[in-house]
Amino acid sequence: MSTQSTRRAIHAYVSDNAHDHWHDFAAEQGVSVSAILEVLAGELDRVESGADPLADVLDDVVTGARRVDASRRRRTTG
Repeated sequence: MSTQSTRRAIHAYVSDNAHDHWHDFAAEQGVSVSAILEVLAGELDRVESGADPLADVLDDVVTGARRVDASRRRRTTG
């Protein structure tokens, strides 16, 4: 991603389970969650163009994310 020293925060509310999974995975790899997100952001253009083997995995991730978003919308409007 960028080599600039400026940074911006991403703030998200996730389930306890998702939070633990992110932090456990990062700890097992010896990196921070923010570092994973930083590098993943740089991969998204390659995935969208189909030039990356993560494309199929991220298709499943996006499908699941749509379900989560829809569920959250139903809870706030229903």
